[in-house]
Amino acid sequence: MKNNSNKSSVILIVDDTPINLEVLFDFLGKAGFTVLIAEDGESAIARAEYAPPDLILLDILMPRMDGFETCRLLKKRGLTQDIPIIFMTALSETVDKVKGFELGAVDYLTKPLQHQEVLARIQLHLKLRSLTKTLQEQNLRLESEIAERLQVEEKIREQAALLDITSDAIIVKDFDNQIRFWNQGAEHLYGWKATEVIGKNVNQILYLPETLSQIQDIYANIAKSDFWHGELHQVNKKGQDIIVASRWTLMRDRNGQAISILTVNTDITEKKHLETQVLRAQRLESIGTLASGIAHDLNNILTPILTTAQLLQMKTPDTDERNQQMLKTIENNSKRGAALVKQVLQFARGIDGQRTVVQMNHLFSEIQQIVQEAFPKSIELTEHIQPELWAVIGDATHLHQLLINLVVNARDAMPEGGHIEISAENLLIDEDYARMNLDAHVGPYITITVADTGMGMRSEIIDRIFEPFFTTKEIGKGTGLGLSTAKGIIQSHGGFVTVNSQVGKGTEFKVYLPAVEVAKTPLVEDLESFKGNGELILVVDDETRILETTKILLEVYSYRVLTASDGIEAIALYVQHKDEISVVLMDMMMPLMDGATAITTLQKINSQVKVVAVSGLNVSEKLAKIPGVKKFIAKPYTTKELLQTLHSILVQKSTNPNLYIAPSKTLFR
Repeated sequence: MKNNSNKSSVILIVDDTPINLEVLFDFLGKAGFTVLIAEDGESAIARAEYAPPDLILLDILMPRMDGFETCRLLKKRGLTQDIPIIFMTALSETVDKVKGFELGAVDYLTKPLQHQEVLARIQLHLKLRSLTKTLQEQNLRLESEIAERLQVEEKIREQAALLDITSDAIIVKDFDNQIRFWNQGAEHLYGWKATEVIGKNVNQILYLPETLSQIQDIYANIAKSDFWHGELHQVNKKGQDIIVASRWTLMRDRNGQAISILTVNTDITEKKHLETQVLRAQRLESIGTLASGIAHDLNNILTPILTTAQLLQMKTPDTDERNQQMLKTIENNSKRGAALVKQVLQFARGIDGQRTVVQMNHLFSEIQQIVQEAFPKSIELTEHIQPELWAVIGDATHLHQLLINLVVNARDAMPEGGHIEISAENLLIDEDYARMNLDAHVGPYITITVADTGMGMRSEIIDRIFEPFFTTKEIGKGTGLGLSTAKGIIQSHGGFVTVNSQVGKGTEFKVYLPAVEVAKTPLVEDLESFKGNGELILVVDDETRILETTKILLEVYSYRVLTASDGIEAIALYVQHKDEISVVLMDMMMPLMDGATAITTLQKINSQVKVVAVSGLNVSEKLAKIPGVKKFIAKPYTTKELLQTLHSILVQKSTNPNLYIAPSKTLFR
């Protein structure tokens, strides 16, 4: 269907596939556009320079010169640099999209193309281009009188409504920092509705007090050049940090007087996080290369020193005791240096060793002896090792070193003394657990927990503790290699590690190592006694994947299931089916209405409601005080944990009304 507004618009289509060109040519021609075509990047650039189109549809995958290079060259040329470019691609990777936007593209269309979507996006970006050119001209018509100013601002609002289609946050504010316009992109990015913020101070909505000095610098720049762009750190309604690419434009009336500021913000938080991860990986790679070279040279230096010290002790047995002691000191310190170099090499080149079936019980006994003999008496050690602990296929020396590094780290966290607890137990990880923990795989594991009551760590410290050479200890009291070596050993055995810490309360390292599969009986057979009898379970979680897998799992074990994606939906379903629902499985962290509020509401509807609280966080003391909460299980949970929990509520009549904490991976017991 033709649109009169399209008649004056020229579209250049660049694609090396003739059928694609033909289809788009016919469709856009019927829509009223003037259509030009090019089959490669070189001819596209030539045509665009000869007669610049209003918009370019550019295919990415082309021979000789791909779409990215074509876009880069177009953006370098003065005649073509402002033409909107929409990429057409069958690719959907985030990296490709980021690359396209960095080169100057305004949008992506994913093949196979949907004609209505193509038309809508073309019209959108043509309108955006037109609005960008005309917005300042419209503002120049603003009069000094309040009535006329309001009338013109309303007109701008109506025209700016077209910008609600974009995902960018578009904001208009006056020089008192009061928000005059707030589009849907801003609502999605920041979580504030327009009705909540219009007339409010934008600085109080989007910025923390410590960042306001940067805003003052921006005002100084925009007063000189009428425009500013750069990165800003802001916060959303929930207080979460957001990084945006921000463009500020000073708007003037027809007399040249500044009246408002137009701000366009693009969320680049994910992009910045990806950049941080890449830089961290590059830094670790560089450290590894450097460490490997240094370790090699140090070994070459230490080898003759150690050999010479040992030979001199053999060849001069009659020398006096002082000289013998000096030679022994040289030998011992050379060995210590060699051990340190070995840790460096293990980090730099990976860990290799003889793999055998290792019974961990023997290693725990050795660790207990070392702690008792070598650690200060102010440090108390307790062990809780599950009987018949499964074996691990690995290198006994490296596993011993892993345990030593963890207990030494715990000791150093308690300079005034304290308590170290080592525990180990068998764990059979099922598909549901593995889905919630990407480092886990289905199968048997042993979990080793080393917990201390030391000083604890802040979150920013936890993020770096596994980096080689990173240490919070004083100079000379730590190499920064202990935990990086420990993680390398864990990864080389196919395992993973988690860390929980609270400042002033202590730290817990939990190591998961794949175990030798000793049980041949399928997991399902062990769970037959926990099957349901058609009871109706209401499962509430904002994660669609968890809802789906939990529903399937419970239905396999003879339960009926209702699902809700937030607390409000859960209450509505419970009101309809309260006489049938036996248990509510409630996630505690959800948008719109969290679990605690939903549980309180359910309790008012039915004081006898039975709730199992679920959370990926540690157990909160407040949780135990919420009426209706019978038990708690922590994410990620196994099938056995979930079925046992439901079974204990539905079948066993507990005499203890207090909150029961199911076996979970919490910091302290």
